[in-house]
Amino acid sequence: MRIFRFAPSPTGYLHIGNARTALWNYLLALKCGGRFILRLDDTDVERSREDYARAIETDLAWLGIRWSRLERQSARTGRYVAALEQLKARGLVYAAYETPEELERKRRRQAARGLPPIYDRASLKLTVEERTALEARGRRPHWRFRLSGADVRWNDGVRGPSHIETSSLSDPVLVREDGTVLYTFASVVDDADMGVTDIVRGEDHVANTAVQIEIFRALGVEPPDFAHHNLIVAASGEAMSKRTGALSLRSFREAGADPLAVAAVAVLTGTSEPVQAHPGLEAFAALIDLSKISRALTKFDPAEIEHLSARLLHAKSFAEVRDDLAAMGIAGLKAEAFWGAVRGNLARIEEAPGWWHVVNGPIAPHVR
Repeated sequence: MRIFRFAPSPTGYLHIGNARTALWNYLLALKCGGRFILRLDDTDVERSREDYARAIETDLAWLGIRWSRLERQSARTGRYVAALEQLKARGLVYAAYETPEELERKRRRQAARGLPPIYDRASLKLTVEERTALEARGRRPHWRFRLSGADVRWNDGVRGPSHIETSSLSDPVLVREDGTVLYTFASVVDDADMGVTDIVRGEDHVANTAVQIEIFRALGVEPPDFAHHNLIVAASGEAMSKRTGALSLRSFREAGADPLAVAAVAVLTGTSEPVQAHPGLEAFAALIDLSKISRALTKFDPAEIEHLSARLLHAKSFAEVRDDLAAMGIAGLKAEAFWGAVRGNLARIEEAPGWWHVVNGPIAPHVR
């Protein structure tokens, strides 16, 4: 069985770009009869918040996404410690003692000499006595994974045959000196333990892929299949961020957008399919294919969601909106006829009470 996952960090509200990744994974799982895991990558204790975690679940449920398993990285600390010990035993990680300031000075010196900012593995040259002396002065090591320097290749589900030479990369830090596990390591351990077979994510993660493939193999696990979709940006060209709250799913929900309209824009923008609403997520699942995703960066216009939401609202029968109208005080024998008469004028169902007042009067004329 194929297993997909969406692994957001609860450090802000999900935006339309996050919805794109979540929906592609969910719909591909739906299409092939696979499973979908929601995993909260909450190892960043300083920035992760419980209200953001709850909001992620709310936003995804509003979109119609249903997960078969919910996991939190914060509950798996012991597993990361065990995996690190496994790599230590094989000599695949090493202790490094530089402070962030010292590393920054190294990068500046390398830049001045026209060299790439790659870690020089100076910590590997330390003697036992030198390491002991550093620790006696209060230094605590962070742990780096020793890359092989090989040309790592994979067949990307969107980009096709891809490769990165890990000799061009710094050995990644897996665990900080305070014991905090970084994304690169925790994500691989989780994906390995949870049997994830397919990772579909934004192309901003391409550079991580070769590193993570090497870590998978170091742990004795065959890497999943990777696919990196194009990114959608705001109409201004600005990248989206959970920290700014721009174009958040929460804001669309509060504005009365139809979740299927949001799904249409999130899934179909930047593909060969026209951006149009469909009757349910099952219809999207039947339609999507990774080969339809463009390689180009795509701009997103929020007006598309407003337009599609209105079209979906106009197509709704009275039975579909009866309860919503009743909650607004629109009920009785005239309610169904009212809906048939005014729905084409509505952008949002919240506008219905104003039209109900127009129909039932009295109305004071505006004379100029």
